[in-house]
Amino acid sequence: MIRLSALLAALVLLLPAAVGGPPGRPPAATASSAGPPAATARSGGQPAAPTLSAGPPVTAALPAGFTDQTVLAGLTQPTKLAFSPDGRIFVAEKAGLVKVFDGPGDPTPVVFADLRPQVYDYTDLGLLGLTLAPSFPADPYVYVSYSYDGVVDGSAPTYHDTCPRLGNCRSSARVSRLRAAGDVTTGAEQVLLHDWCTQSDTHSVGDLHFGPDGALYVTGGDGAAASYTDYGQGGSPANPCGDPPVPAGTAPTPPTAEGGALRSQDLRTPGDPTGLGGTLIRIDPATGAARPDNPLAGSTDRNTRRIVAHGLRNAYRWTFRPGTREVWLGDVGWRNWEEINRLPDPLAGPVPNYGWPCYEGNNRQNGFDAANLDLCESLYRAPAGTVTAPYYTYAHNQVVASGDGCPTGGSSPSGVAFYPRSGGAYPAEYAGALFFADYSRRCVWAMRVGADGLPDPARITGFSATAFAVDLQVGADGDVYYVDLPGGTVRRFHHTAGNQPPVADLRATPVSGPAPLTVTFDASGSTDPDAGDVLGYEWDFTGDGTWDATGVRVAHTYPTVGTYTARLRVTDPGGLSDTAGVQILVGIGAPVPVIDLPDPGLRWRVGQPVTFAGHATDPQDGPLPASALRWRLVNRHCTTDGDCHSHVMQELTGVTGGSFPGPDHEYPSYLELTLTATDSAGLTGSTTLRLDPATVDLAFTTVPSGLRVNVNGTELTTPAAARVIIGATTTLSAPSPQGDCVFADWSDGGAQTHALAAPADGGTWTATFTGTGCGATGYRLTTEVGQPYVGADGPVLPLAGDDVSTRITLPFPVPFHGRDRTTAWVSSNGFLAFVDPGGSQPLNGTLPDPAAPNALVAPFWDDLVVRADSAVRTGWSGAVGQRRFVVEWHNIGLYGSSSARISFSVVFAETGTITFHYADLSTTKPRERGDSATVGLENDPGTGAVVHSVNRAALANGTAITFHPVVS
Repeated sequence: MIRLSALLAALVLLLPAAVGGPPGRPPAATASSAGPPAATARSGGQPAAPTLSAGPPVTAALPAGFTDQTVLAGLTQPTKLAFSPDGRIFVAEKAGLVKVFDGPGDPTPVVFADLRPQVYDYTDLGLLGLTLAPSFPADPYVYVSYSYDGVVDGSAPTYHDTCPRLGNCRSSARVSRLRAAGDVTTGAEQVLLHDWCTQSDTHSVGDLHFGPDGALYVTGGDGAAASYTDYGQGGSPANPCGDPPVPAGTAPTPPTAEGGALRSQDLRTPGDPTGLGGTLIRIDPATGAARPDNPLAGSTDRNTRRIVAHGLRNAYRWTFRPGTREVWLGDVGWRNWEEINRLPDPLAGPVPNYGWPCYEGNNRQNGFDAANLDLCESLYRAPAGTVTAPYYTYAHNQVVASGDGCPTGGSSPSGVAFYPRSGGAYPAEYAGALFFADYSRRCVWAMRVGADGLPDPARITGFSATAFAVDLQVGADGDVYYVDLPGGTVRRFHHTAGNQPPVADLRATPVSGPAPLTVTFDASGSTDPDAGDVLGYEWDFTGDGTWDATGVRVAHTYPTVGTYTARLRVTDPGGLSDTAGVQILVGIGAPVPVIDLPDPGLRWRVGQPVTFAGHATDPQDGPLPASALRWRLVNRHCTTDGDCHSHVMQELTGVTGGSFPGPDHEYPSYLELTLTATDSAGLTGSTTLRLDPATVDLAFTTVPSGLRVNVNGTELTTPAAARVIIGATTTLSAPSPQGDCVFADWSDGGAQTHALAAPADGGTWTATFTGTGCGATGYRLTTEVGQPYVGADGPVLPLAGDDVSTRITLPFPVPFHGRDRTTAWVSSNGFLAFVDPGGSQPLNGTLPDPAAPNALVAPFWDDLVVRADSAVRTGWSGAVGQRRFVVEWHNIGLYGSSSARISFSVVFAETGTITFHYADLSTTKPRERGDSATVGLENDPGTGAVVHSVNRAALANGTAITFHPVVS
């Protein structure tokens, strides 16, 4: 999700030909190269360190003149907001409450609606969509979309916000409207639509908005698992939603399967009732029926009539471009790519297909491609234009905007909003811009408009690198608002021209202790955006409205027992100010919770019941009752050990314990169990326990060795291994054919694509291939645009001047043409050879050629010069099995030109792939783009080669050239 859903991991590409738009799918613009933190807690129930910093407005990474301000607070997992024309703000909470605030800063919201009995609040499921009728409150309806705690047309609650048996908690989703009478609902919920069957805990119903035509538009996810290649094989018993072509209780199998993520392609299977997974629908806001002017209104299937777009994975957040009917959808990807899709006109057929799960980004999704599924294979053969490419796509390993300060890795679009073309409060550069957020990266960007008036992917700029946004909206005041789910707040980016207000930062040491208590206060962390402003500091030690002291650092002694609020006011020379506060506990202690179970050393497995229990004591109240306890279980989903985001699985209140099953999730991930206690004075204390899973390494080989297999959507070149959680659903595919090799069988007797539960003792799975000529090693070439440049940060090789070469020892065995290599020769003239080239070889030639150099890797073989500001350097990274070795020719000169400089590199993956990267190539100088260079690979005897170009200006910055080993 990120998904909010999703959240997403490995980065592998599987394509049969150069990327640039396979048949049926023109390429989208791609990113230019140019979880919330773990809950703060008192571990093990021990008192927290007695220093506290008040939370000032967030200012990090914001453009000049902007501040990040809290507007509404005290919410529990808010997901969506809606502005009423009368100034009120409606906010949805994931558990099913809708609250209404009088406006920004209102501390006492009213509960407008309580849908908790019917909302399925489990992991990524819950109340996710909220909007108001266009003429609200004159038209008094509030619309919601939510996951339903039960089956379609069944009763709720069924599971009570848990799932006791993984893969068998069949649920559904609803779109409803609620009639408002002031700040509360009147009458019963009117269910407009009840659909979206799923047994997964993610990618259910999405967002909803009114279009400029008065119709109600709603998105829905594919309802598929996020950890493996899901074509409907999950469930216990299998296939609980009865996805075609087999009945419920029977698992569909390739190539005919239509379940899991393939629900997004259900519109293409008219022989069975159409589902709404992975679609955008357009319905009547009073009845839920399809609008009569929909493109497919003539269909006999009621869901087909509703659909105006399909082939989406999880269009969790989306919006209309003001003044148009254009729909812009942030679609959460899976392994490699995130998408922003544009639908120019929902009423103009044919209904667009965005390609999921057969495509992800501009590319075939290799997990579903490897499974040889009829629904995908037929789409790959379809005419050009059958699949609509994303308007913009970015890879998980890419920087979206140079200098944005955002991490890479896990990614999930979680908010989109257009800034007004005129009349806004922001600087002119943001007029008409598309703001979009990524929850996993904690970032917001602005895609500014281009010459055609549309957002331009080449004009993306970083905006915030600290926002856990799950919704973006533009308020009537011209500010961009966002919903901070983990922080429980609604915030806004506010712009002030001219003098900027300061930002107060208060630190107090200690914040609790026996009377009399002397506390030192420090405001030295306060800042002002205006350079040179001298700030004034005032202190109110008891919260009585009287400013008791001035100065950056002060101290105060509290003589008597009590709870006090100390306040700091910071003022700049222009009279603008900001305040911060902190609670001081004198002779009063917060409660101390303790998690008794499970043992911290537990290593859980998928489906394993995990029992938890705890208690809390309070210095004043003594042992606290169960009603004072609140539990939160979070799944921390990681792309690397330190790059994680959070999925809240469950929240329970009023109990001393319970149990949950170990989730079926991809690795790396772990659980955090937090117990919070609240005493009679409202003071709280928390403790968090990290629970890591039990893992196992699964090994994969092929006969002959060196062929590819696909494991849970990730392509591996054998021999290879994958680490998974014990018991995790694992989908194996053996892509076929591979060259002259045709799949014969798996060692476990499974089908070409099949699923298994990862056994505790691991094992080796071997795919055997046969065929005449199967066993000869070669390479296939692909190119991919929008890729970040990969340089080397290790040793500089002893190469200087013209026509020099050196021998190096490789840091690990590098596979090349079926053999592991331990040494290589690097030439200043832009190539590397695995046999002695007999010199630097400045004159490039055609390939193949039995003359030296041979066993050749040539990212830019030309007559080059290592000048004083140049370097040839190496580096390597990664764990065993996934290591990468890089050779970079950095800032290299071209012979005959004193000023020209280019950079390029070759990356050798331990899995066997070889990738060339390029930077600093002039678009106006053909030689820098390769018009006198050879680019390609050659085997040891010089009798075979895979060539990208010879003496042709075919290279470009950000375009990667990858050679994939193929055993034919």
